[in-house]
Amino acid sequence: MLKKIFQEFRALRISLSLKFIIGSGIVLIIAMSLSSYFIAKKDRDLIIEQLDIQAKTLFSQIVLTRRWIADHGGVFVEKFPWKKASHYLSESELVDLKGKRYIKESPAMVTKQLSKYAREEGAYLFNITSLKLTNPENSPDEFEESALREFESGHAKDASKIEEIDSSLFYRYIAPLYVEDTCLSCHAHQGYNIGDVRGAISVSIPMNYALSMMQSEKRTMIIAGIATILILMIVLFFLMKELVLRPVKQLKSSMVDFSKGDTNKTAILRTGDELEDLSSSFVDMSKSLREYHNDLQDKVRTATRGFEEANDRLAELNEKKSDFIAKISHELRTPMTSIKGAMDYISARIPKITEQGRDREEILEFLGVLKNNADRLTHMVNETLDLERLESGMFDLHIDHVDLIALIKEVIISFQSLTDERNITFKIVAKPEIIVNADEDRIRQVLINLISNAINFCPDETEIEFEVTESEEKVQVIIKDKGPGIPVEVRDKIFDKFYTIGKRKGTGLGLAICKGIIEAHNGEIRVLDVPEEQGSAIAFTLKTKNGDELNE
Repeated sequence: MLKKIFQEFRALRISLSLKFIIGSGIVLIIAMSLSSYFIAKKDRDLIIEQLDIQAKTLFSQIVLTRRWIADHGGVFVEKFPWKKASHYLSESELVDLKGKRYIKESPAMVTKQLSKYAREEGAYLFNITSLKLTNPENSPDEFEESALREFESGHAKDASKIEEIDSSLFYRYIAPLYVEDTCLSCHAHQGYNIGDVRGAISVSIPMNYALSMMQSEKRTMIIAGIATILILMIVLFFLMKELVLRPVKQLKSSMVDFSKGDTNKTAILRTGDELEDLSSSFVDMSKSLREYHNDLQDKVRTATRGFEEANDRLAELNEKKSDFIAKISHELRTPMTSIKGAMDYISARIPKITEQGRDREEILEFLGVLKNNADRLTHMVNETLDLERLESGMFDLHIDHVDLIALIKEVIISFQSLTDERNITFKIVAKPEIIVNADEDRIRQVLINLISNAINFCPDETEIEFEVTESEEKVQVIIKDKGPGIPVEVRDKIFDKFYTIGKRKGTGLGLAICKGIIEAHNGEIRVLDVPEEQGSAIAFTLKTKNGDELNE
């Protein structure tokens, strides 16, 4: 947490001096606050301890006074007209030879009168009380009653608390009074034995003066702390300004001059500390950068000339290549189309010509060879152009929702005459309808290439299987045949341009074009790992209609 706060504070866009002053101030305030808190707590504990000692001393003094009175069987004091002798005491009144009257006072009565004197003086309060009262005036309050029960149960020897009495705080202390020999003369009839808890005396010492002293001391500490923090912050500010900020500004000025190309003002700051080391490192770095910059400029100029020449050459070659492809495509397409048309016409007409010689069959065979080669050249040119457009990124796709199962069946039907001659059958394992996002013509081209390859390598009287599975975002098509299979060592190469297996006929571009078309649809095509004796299996994937549509 503190680390995060420090990082955020360090990232603030304010001056270093202000950050330092704010940070130092926060640290000093926290330190002074913690110190003041612990000092105040210690002072309060000391005051409570002193009040406790004072209360115990008063309690002991009262107990000693009571013991002296009890040891002497009570004391006789002059009887005032308004005072009556206690009916609780035997021989409670006497008259001297001069006729002056005296009444007897017990320890409890003397304690009670002393308590009234103390209350009138306001110095402290004390009270004698018991759970078995002789005088109802000595009834215990809540604190005294709770303490007396603890004393009688033996769970406590004394008790204390801070309590508010008449809007003033008092430290209250109470301890038990035990029955002694001298007590039995008055209290034996109540069933007490020596050592029993007869009652207790509670002493209450006012805390207002002590608390006011604590508040005064706290204010003094706060004022002293604020003054100390201000003085320290002022001193730190001037030290920071003279020892850090001024050299840093000079170093910054040197860096700015260096960035603008003025290297003459770069000099070492003589501060005799880490800033001098930093300045020295900067000067050394600036020298190395100047040397490196000069050397780099020479290399860049040399490399730029080489790149310009190479670029011009590449542009020229690319232009020639494009021009060549355009011209040769035009030049090849036109005559091949004408040748093919002528061949078709002648082939159609010759059977109608009446036989005029023995060369008729040879002519027909020759024309068939010409037509096959013209078809092959046309196919090769078309594949070359398709591959060129794929590699140049100019392969346009017209994406729409396509019924893939219907398209597969349509392509299979186009091969029906060829497969019927060889008794090759097709099997489709799929739902009746699967919709994909694709260019229908380009996927038809992929299927034609893959089915043509499967038919070429598939033995007669075997089956070619289509397994089509659909997930939420893509569709996978697997084409399996019973041919000789694809060797493991060439499975990664068959999608390369111009790669053929053995003496296989063709340009070696069909599978490369299939790969380009599928990848243009954001799909993938691959050879599945199946044993060679089980034939071959090629799989490709397409996006479903619920998947991300491609841009047209």
